[in-house]
Formats: sequence, structure tokens, C-alpha cells
Amino acid sequence: MSWELLLWLLALCALLAVVVQLVRFLRADGDLTLLWAEWQGRRPEWELTDMVVWVTGASSGIGEELACQLSKLGVSLVLSARRVQELERVKTRCLENGNLKEKDILVLPLDLTDRSSHEAATKVVLQEFGKIDILVNNAGRSQRSLCVDTSLDVFKELIELNYLGTVSLTMCVLPHMIERKQGKIVIVNSLLGILAVPLSSGYCASKHALRGFFNCLRTELAAYPGIVVSNICPGPVQSNIVKNSLTEEVQKTLGVDTVQSHKMATSRCVRLMLISMANDLKEVWISDHPFLLVTYFWQYMPTWAWWLTNKLGKRRIENFKNGLDADVSYFRTWKTKHD
Repeated sequence: MSWELLLWLLALCALLAVVVQLVRFLRADGDLTLLWAEWQGRRPEWELTDMVVWVTGASSGIGEELACQLSKLGVSLVLSARRVQELERVKTRCLENGNLKEKDILVLPLDLTDRSSHEAATKVVLQEFGKIDILVNNAGRSQRSLCVDTSLDVFKELIELNYLGTVSLTMCVLPHMIERKQGKIVIVNSLLGILAVPLSSGYCASKHALRGFFNCLRTELAAYPGIVVSNICPGPVQSNIVKNSLTEEVQKTLGVDTVQSHKMATSRCVRLMLISMANDLKEVWISDHPFLLVTYFWQYMPTWAWWLTNKLGKRRIENFKNGLDADVSYFRTWKTKHD
């Protein structure tokens, strides 16, 4: 074989690899590292059994679905949120559909904004189960309002709940994990912790703050390789997070049902979350296109990202002012072109 032929074969292989990656990306609903872990990595059914998992925001949406999928893995569950009745409903669902018994699930009401209660809550979990293997910081609220119309109290509420509440609870659990030299701290962040869009200025700020804090914490825990900090960033997922969003005043929520069909199924999002937890991935992006594509632009081509975000942002504001779902038109356009 001549050197010229060998070089042509290598070039062809390189081109084929690029084409394969492009096809994978166009079909992706998560970043390529996460999807590789789904294909070749460790299974949650192998890695997450017999663990004690504390899930905040467990009364609905991602938190509820996460609790239900975890219940099938033979873990011990701690379910926290403010609404006790809803937590009891989720517990019943876990007992009916999972492999757990009554003693394996602790319903622990918790208000993240009441930071003085977090240490006592952590002690209750340790007294009940003796350890905390995984803390899933899932609780939080979103926002739908223009910055200029929004009360400062709304920004304060979002920082108190999404950021300070999460940090406070983590700081109560962290000494226990350091003592054991192992544990997983999972933060359900958002793609809006990476990029920025109109109508969510306070929400974006709180999620950017979470990403910065936990990235710093991860570096400070380098001496404890058994403690894993995972930043999970979903895009639009089927839940009530938009319906329960704060608007221009703290006492006022959006309160209307939005279109859900274009959003990722909650079960798929949670399955990818479990894969990231099983494989100790530091940061994952979970979303369908076009938001996944936009996130890659923000990460690798920020100048193009600003141009694209400004164009999409105008449409987002127009939708909002007309009483429509802020995001649905992007997905309709995408699906029309690619169905």
C-alpha cells in the first residue's frame, strides 16, 4: 500500500467520523458525552442500588418522576417539598410502582427559603437512614416577566429559593459526605444557567449563580474524589414549572397551562439524569433541538449565539405579550422542517 493511498484512507475515515458525529448530534436529546454514557457507560440499575437519596422538589414534575424511577432501583428515598399532601401522593405512587416498602420512604416537608430548618432536617434523615448517599437539589421556581416590569422582590425570592436555599441545604449535608469521603451532590440546574433569554432575568441569574458556586465547590473537593458534584441542565421538560412561574410580583404566578407537546417527556429527562448520576458526569445538557443546538453555540461560538438569541428572543417576547407560550413557535418551526 502506497503512502498516498494510506493518507487518502485516513482522510476518508476522518470525514466519516465527522459525518457520524453530525448525524448523532442532529438526533441527540442530550450532549454527546451523556449519550455516549447512555450507550457504553454504567447502568443506574447497577450503580445506584442500596443508596439513600434525598430529593427536594419531589412533589411534582422532575422531582416526582425521579422519585418514581429511583423507587424501582431499590434505594431508600427522602421526599421533600412544602406540600405534604402531594408528597404523600408521590410516596403512594412509589410504593405502588416501585420495589420499596413503607420503611424505605421518608416524607420530610421542607421549605428551602427557611434556611434555619435545614440542619435539623439533615439530622432527621441521618437518624432515619444513617447516611445520605445522594442529595438531589431539584426544588426551584421559574419566571415569566420582562425585567423592566419586575419587582425587586421577585429577584430576591428567586435568589433565596433557587440559589441560597440550595446552597444552604448542601452545606448542611456536605460535612457528612466529607466525613464518609463519598457522596453525590446533584444540582438540577437549567440550560438557562448557561445561556440567557428574555423574560427570565431573575431565573437566569439564580441558575448562573448555582453553576458558578458548584463548579467552585467541585474544585475545593478535589481532595475527596469520592464526592461527585453533578450539574444537570435540562431544557424545556413537561412539568408545571412554567405554570407556577413568578411574574412581575411575588404574589402573582403565571397560573395558566402552557403547551407541553413540544417539550421533552419527563420520563426521558429523568432517565438521562440517572445515567449521568451513575457515570459521575460533572455537567450534562438534556434537551431536544433547537435549544440543545443553541447551547452548543453559546459554549463554542458565543458571537453567533448572541445573534441567534436576539432573533429568537424577539419572537419570545412577542409570544408572551400576545398571551401565547413563549417557546412553542421555535419547536413548531423545527418540527415542520424536520418531520
